[in-house]
Amino acid sequence: MTTDAFLDVQADNGRLDVDIELRLLLEGVFLKYQHDFRHYAVASLRRRVTQAMEMFGCATVSQLQDRVLHEPEVFAQMLQYFTVQLSDMFRDPAYFRALREQVLPVLRTYPSIKVWVAGCSSGEEVWSLAIMLAEEGLLDRTLIYATDINPKALRIAEGGIYSGERVAGFSANYLAAGGVRSLSDYYTAAYENVVFDRSLRQHMVFADHSLATDSVFSEVHLVSCRNVLIYFNRALQDRALQLFRDSLVHRGFLGLGTRETLRFSCLADSFHEIAPPLRVYQRG
Repeated sequence: MTTDAFLDVQADNGRLDVDIELRLLLEGVFLKYQHDFRHYAVASLRRRVTQAMEMFGCATVSQLQDRVLHEPEVFAQMLQYFTVQLSDMFRDPAYFRALREQVLPVLRTYPSIKVWVAGCSSGEEVWSLAIMLAEEGLLDRTLIYATDINPKALRIAEGGIYSGERVAGFSANYLAAGGVRSLSDYYTAAYENVVFDRSLRQHMVFADHSLATDSVFSEVHLVSCRNVLIYFNRALQDRALQLFRDSLVHRGFLGLGTRETLRFSCLADSFHEIAPPLRVYQRG
């Protein structure tokens, strides 16, 4: 065996050991805390767990597992690594423009509207949808369910308080998404942050919900779950999509991230795409 081949074998064995320890960590988390990450994409989890090991000063995944299982406060911090908290107001403006132009006219025909933002992270999309619905005269008859498995993210989302440094980006996205006013009409500056209007908050319900273990909780007209499924394996993606289909009214709408698709899912025949580049679907 050549030196290069020997090193490749050693590297493969090392990765196998890490993946075994990672599987044991996820199984332990499920048994101890009832949070199920066992069907998340392995490559992404491996990278984030490695970051957590550096944070907690652990040389191996097994050492990290010991701390996670015996120190609940460490598990609470680990949720920041198990879940990806990347969001922005009116992120991918063309998606919001498609909702405004193609989805909201249909939702307008209902006497009341329910929207589910699944995996809401720190809430930027929730507040964005509320602003758009308000501008279209629909917010007063809309209830937005915002769910996530990360309690810290839910607290931030519910507060609607964001760094003032992000406002310029928020405002640019808002205008590109078809905003008809100034974004500053919807928030108040407070020290170095902005606080979004409490009248928008009245139409939101924030709750813990896991796409891996929980079931449908309400019938809704629109589900927006963007940039979440990319962190799931195929089986968990199908489970989540089944939840979305079962929760949607007939002819209800589903919005996914631009890197996500129904094309290879077992649920593909349940939807048709109404804005192909933007991953906006309608239930058949």
